[in-house]
Amino acid sequence: MEKIRLEILGLSSSQSNQGSFALVLGEEGRNRRLPIIIGMFEAQAIAIELEKITSNRPMTHDLFKSFAQAFAYNIHEIIISDLREGVFYAKIICSATGSYKRIEIDSRPSDAIAIGLRFNVPIYTYESILSEAGIVLADEDDDSAKKKSAEKKSSSGNLKDYNVEELEEMLQEALTEENYEKAAKIRDEINLRK
Repeated sequence: MEKIRLEILGLSSSQSNQGSFALVLGEEGRNRRLPIIIGMFEAQAIAIELEKITSNRPMTHDLFKSFAQAFAYNIHEIIISDLREGVFYAKIICSATGSYKRIEIDSRPSDAIAIGLRFNVPIYTYESILSEAGIVLADEDDDSAKKKSAEKKSSSGNLKDYNVEELEEMLQEALTEENYEKAAKIRDEINLRK
C-alpha cells in the first residue's frame, strides 16, 4: 500500500468538547486535510515539541525518546494506519541499531505523532484513510447563494436536517473558518450516509 506523507498544520481547541483539541494534518502539496480529535494532554505534548519548549521535567514522550536512545532503538516513521468506527489507529515504525528488521508498535495517533516529532521523523497515512476521513478544501469560487442557504439552516445545529450537498457546503465553510472540529463532525455525518 502506498503511503501518503502528512504534515502538521495546526492544533485548535474544541468549542463543543471541553478539554479536546483538533489536530489538523495535511497532505503534503495537496489540499486534503485530516482532522483528528485528541485530548488536552496529548495536544500539550505536541504543542510543546512544535514550539520547541523545554520543560523542567521530562514528559512521557521525552521519557520514551530517552528510553529508545538508551537501548539503541531508532524511530523511522509514524503511520496513521487504520480508521475503524471513527477511531484512528497508528503505528510507530522502529528498529534496533544495526538491525534491518522493522518493528511496528501500536499507538494512538496523538502519542505516535508526539513521539515522531521528538525524533523528527515523517508522518504518513494511506489513501483509504484520506478517502474516508479526509476533507478536501474547495476552490474559493463556491456559489455564494448556496453558502447563504446553508448558513441560514445552520442555526438549527442538527446535522441530520441537511442533505449531503448542504453538508458538503457546510464542510467547506467550516474549513475556511479553520473550525476543524466542526468540519470533522460534518465529515462523519457525510460518511454515515454513504
